[in-house]
Amino acid sequence: MNRFNALTGFRCLAACLVFLHHNRKYWRDQLHPEILRLFNEFHTGVSLFFVLSGFLIAYTYADDPMRSGKSYSRYILLRLARIMPLYWLVLTAYYLDPAFGGMKFSWLTYSLFHGFSDKHNLVGIAQAWSLSAEMMFYFLAPLLCLLQRKHVFYLLGSLLFLFLLAWGAGAYWHYLDGNPERFFYPLRFILTGTFPGRSAEFLAGMLLAAAIRNRRTAWLERTRFKTLIGFLGIFGVIYCIGLFEPDLYGYGRDHAAGRILELFVLPVFVVLALAGLIYERTWLQTFFSSKLLVLLGNASFAFYLVHISYVNLKLRQWVLMPDRNFILLWIISIVLYLAFEKPIYNLCRKKLK
Repeated sequence: MNRFNALTGFRCLAACLVFLHHNRKYWRDQLHPEILRLFNEFHTGVSLFFVLSGFLIAYTYADDPMRSGKSYSRYILLRLARIMPLYWLVLTAYYLDPAFGGMKFSWLTYSLFHGFSDKHNLVGIAQAWSLSAEMMFYFLAPLLCLLQRKHVFYLLGSLLFLFLLAWGAGAYWHYLDGNPERFFYPLRFILTGTFPGRSAEFLAGMLLAAAIRNRRTAWLERTRFKTLIGFLGIFGVIYCIGLFEPDLYGYGRDHAAGRILELFVLPVFVVLALAGLIYERTWLQTFFSSKLLVLLGNASFAFYLVHISYVNLKLRQWVLMPDRNFILLWIISIVLYLAFEKPIYNLCRKKLK
């Protein structure tokens, strides 16, 4: 797995893009309009995470979980141990703070079911909506990998069925009583905030993993400058999505063409970039696989949880640096990773053996 070190560092890039996106409003008057156009669409850092998750899960766990109920249970518990303890820690701190959660605990946020509702998905730790999509993928990934081994069309058909099922369930619920909690409703929410709507991004990573595991990489070997094409393509597509922005406050992905670029074109270039980081010796591979970037990549989940919402808002009550606490938030994330997230995960792995 050493050749995948650069992919860990790549997680840092994705986290930084999301940070820049969420803080762009503070620099709106200082940024050149074309730079701001990019920053407006850096929410696509989440797409980078999704493609990478699809690859890593499919590459690491493609066979084992479906061998027995015990294997699947161990796989799920390891995924929960990787995500939930740190999330629950930050979420509990939010609810215990009278100025924020005010002791109004919710089973929806603790279970991540709030991420399936357009009404509740930003409650608590706002950015945790993406964890709902991640966890749904984790639960389904072993079955999806099994279908992929049967035939890729089984996989594509199952993902299409899942999307239609989510869309139909939300629409039928709305027909019955208005769907007041807006679970899987409206269509815009399904496409932007749920696994059924974002499954193409996970799929792209899964297909790359299958190609590498099965040694069907001739097409990769024939493609020169994968890293260069991949990274230029990523930022080129992000810029093109921005061309559909109605104004400085809107998103290009709200336009149909921008949505297509995000869901179906961007993942292609992310796959090329990941393949380049795995196979090509470039300065980008050296950079992303450096000890610092690997550390930041490992701490990127903690950074994602603290970079906006409760921890960031709380921190700003005490100190606000010109970089919007960017460096300070990374330091906090590294401490959380080393002192809490990593030890808890390692303990769970040891117990589950």
